[in-house]
Amino acid sequence: MQEIIPSDLATVTFPVPIHYLDLASHEPDTVAAPISAGLVVFLADGLPVGQAYVDRPEAAAELAGRVVQPDTLAHARQVAQAPLQNREVSILICTKDRPEELRRCLASIPEQSLKPAEIIVVDNASSGNATRRVVEEAGATYVREDRVGLDFARNAAIRAAKTEFVAFTDDDVVLHQRWLENLMKAFDRPEIGCVTGLILPGELATPAQFIFEKHWGFGRGYIRQDFGRDFYDSHRRYGAPVWTIGAGASQAFRRAVFDEIGLFDVRLDMGAAGCSGDSEYWNRLLHHGHVCRYEPTAVSWHFHRKDMQGLARQIQQYMSGHIAALLVQYQNTGNGGNLRRILISFPKYFAKRLRKRLRKGATSHDFFLKQEMLGSVNGALYVLRRWKMRAW
Repeated sequence: MQEIIPSDLATVTFPVPIHYLDLASHEPDTVAAPISAGLVVFLADGLPVGQAYVDRPEAAAELAGRVVQPDTLAHARQVAQAPLQNREVSILICTKDRPEELRRCLASIPEQSLKPAEIIVVDNASSGNATRRVVEEAGATYVREDRVGLDFARNAAIRAAKTEFVAFTDDDVVLHQRWLENLMKAFDRPEIGCVTGLILPGELATPAQFIFEKHWGFGRGYIRQDFGRDFYDSHRRYGAPVWTIGAGASQAFRRAVFDEIGLFDVRLDMGAAGCSGDSEYWNRLLHHGHVCRYEPTAVSWHFHRKDMQGLARQIQQYMSGHIAALLVQYQNTGNGGNLRRILISFPKYFAKRLRKRLRKGATSHDFFLKQEMLGSVNGALYVLRRWKMRAW
């Protein structure tokens, strides 16, 4: 049975190709290869430094000149030349019933330019023994957590880690060989408590993957950004948009911050809430005076869900988690801006989106509006029922 897709994707041919063009340490105007269609990612010294979607033939030189910024090239080279201080770091992966995806992720770790002190995989109540076998074959440490929920699993991983730094990735991710090295290089000031990295799509084979990447993707661009107290305070009225800091599939922490401000809030990843434990934690870090850094040279690839039905469930979970996180952020920090975002900003946001959909039909931007709205209600009800539950 053929899936129904948004009207604006009717002319898109799948799979959408992803082209990688290496600038080979030259200036963008020396790139001459023509590009017809797809996602184009430009590389410098093996690192992505810019990207653009192309839907008609375009000269590569013109495209590179438009999207590759000199500052981005300079930063990538500066990071490559920067010395790496001795960093004891563990790679932590949480997984449930996805042994083949986990195997692919683990296969990218031996290629890391900075070798982790340990690899810890938390099996979050998988059925059968396939996950354990994959972990043991990779020589990683296997930890079982039978309380279902991503943040239960994350907290189990943190408790098992013995190093000064910990770096989280997901089982559906493949790591660039300098991912861990560049995450660790970004901890160059003591106030930096967390570093996130650039996440690119592993493939765009289906409409669901394309929609996710276009409207819900994890990419945060190619400019290093620091999020500190100024960012937090400047958005106090409606709560800081901490989801712009990065994605939980690529994040590293100083181990000490967990002793200072607690672990991930388990109310956010049980049942319907689904996600946003990472963004709530970044919000807590900023509230307590730490800095979160987005580092675009710490690169990984995420393989999005392929089917529209799975994407619909994911988006509903995302919105459940998002609203739940805003409520928990209010409880954990006392910042009423999080409530104003729920009670004022979101009704206006959904009303505007609904009017647009009624006028123009279901484009890829509004295709899952029903799931977004249902998820928002579910997330609020979910957390309110657990308001007095222990957070970690």
